[in-house]
Amino acid sequence: MQRCTYHADHHRRNALIVIKFFLTIERWFYYAPIMEEKRRTARTIEKMIAAFFRESRRMPTYAEMVDLFGVRSKSVVHFWVKKLLAEGLLEKDARGFLRPLRRTLALPMVGEVAAGFPSPAEEELRDIISFDEYLVTRPESSFLLKVSGDSMEGEGIREGDLVIVERGRDPKNGDIIVAEVDGEWTIKYFRKQGKNVILEAANPKYQAIRPKTELRLGGVVTAVIRKYHR
Repeated sequence: MQRCTYHADHHRRNALIVIKFFLTIERWFYYAPIMEEKRRTARTIEKMIAAFFRESRRMPTYAEMVDLFGVRSKSVVHFWVKKLLAEGLLEKDARGFLRPLRRTLALPMVGEVAAGFPSPAEEELRDIISFDEYLVTRPESSFLLKVSGDSMEGEGIREGDLVIVERGRDPKNGDIIVAEVDGEWTIKYFRKQGKNVILEAANPKYQAIRPKTELRLGGVVTAVIRKYHR
């Protein structure tokens, strides 16, 4: 009788241990996502959004943010969006749509590199550069054009490059401009000789252009963009 009681107590203790084990596992599965959410910061969420924007060229929807942030509901997404807006890590455009800050998409400037003879260089964080701020002085009057042809190769502007063009800027001698000449658009050097305007190529294959009837300035080229890997 005593032996039976011992076995019953032993099995009961084992059963309790098993129950406690499964309860512990259940609690872990319940609390792990909560603890993971607590470990997230506004900066990590900002980086997730910036990475999505760079890859997709658009902001994620709230439904996509649930999976992106690894959270359980849209209410948590709303919490993080509100926090990012409050901390100035996210903003809304004129229509109320979310968009990342320019600085979010910026890259670190870590130093200089010699284009002539090699020289020792240490990687050092100098600054954070946003390319739209660096390349575009007046975004409200600037636009992009894709270059066709090789007339400006001598200036390092190749076919397929993108040029940033600024409207409203008065061209100076030597500036590169986009202009409509006698009904055709072109990109050339701007030269002024007295009252006459001459457009010159940066390629000896092309003769200088002297407008016959019409010259309409589209804008002054302020930057050239080229990608080596797509």
